Amino acid sequence: MKIVITDAETVTSGDINLNVFSNLGELQIYDMTAKSQIDERIAEADILLCNKTPITAKNIEKAKNLKYIGLFATGFNNIDVDFAKQNRIVICNAPNYSTDAVAQLTFSYILNFYSRVSEYNSLVLNHEWINSKTFSYFPLPTFELSNKTLGIMGFGAIGKRVCRLAKAFNMNVLVCNRSKISEKNVKQVDFETLLEKSDIVSLHCPLNEQSKGIMNEQAFAKMKKGALFINTARGPLVDENALKNALESGKLVGVGLDVLTTEPMSKDCPLFGIKNCIITPHIAWAGLETRERLVKIVYENVEAFLNGKPKNQVF
Repeated sequence: MKIVITDAETVTSGDINLNVFSNLGELQIYDMTAKSQIDERIAEADILLCNKTPITAKNIEKAKNLKYIGLFATGFNNIDVDFAKQNRIVICNAPNYSTDAVAQLTFSYILNFYSRVSEYNSLVLNHEWINSKTFSYFPLPTFELSNKTLGIMGFGAIGKRVCRLAKAFNMNVLVCNRSKISEKNVKQVDFETLLEKSDIVSLHCPLNEQSKGIMNEQAFAKMKKGALFINTARGPLVDENALKNALESGKLVGVGLDVLTTEPMSKDCPLFGIKNCIITPHIAWAGLETRERLVKIVYENVEAFLNGKPKNQVF
């Protein structure tokens, strides 16, 4: 089997060795692959492994030997799944590898906004504590998480882990989810109630036609004044101009984003440089242990396919 990895640089900066896949077949690794290079590079591939490389019907049609597509990701919207299915190509993803990491980053935003750690560190570095008349210098208001209400949009593995962390801080939790949940001490509500009652709204739902742009002008208008908004799910869930307006008007006190509509960030992103908006470059999944777990899952997926027992198929 010829195995081609098209975008290794999205998975490793050299700290994880992808040559392990050579145990499973003849391996060709490309750091990154432009759209114009896809056809040539996967032409002879039996197995294609990628993270975000867009694989269209035309690409698949020209890859005459292609039998399997493995994703270094949970999402698979970069693949023409319907066409692959029609051509009996197996597609497998990597579910639940980043649950702890994404929940951790979610609470990094929350704790930073409520305790204002980075802002206080800046005050110290600017000599303000040195020049303070009192031993405790607190010009910036901070707040306890205890008894605050966290609204979780989407209650899959990540949403559930975020809920557990919230409970550890003695927070109240509201959940909006398409299917009924069975979690104790968690109240399931509709979307509007979640927006109206939450001090913090955090997105953990998938991107689809129903959820695209769900956080728009109307949604932000329904949120509490002074609420915090977090998105570690998918950028297109949010109307970025509406979010900018909600921040600049004072409707929201802060925003934490790990995802944007366009990635890498476009030069004209409306949220760039906006006060009280923290943006990280899609790093929630990128911890070393997280990526090691990811590669292990992808390896085991390929191994299972070669043994005639595919697992983690997306259809």
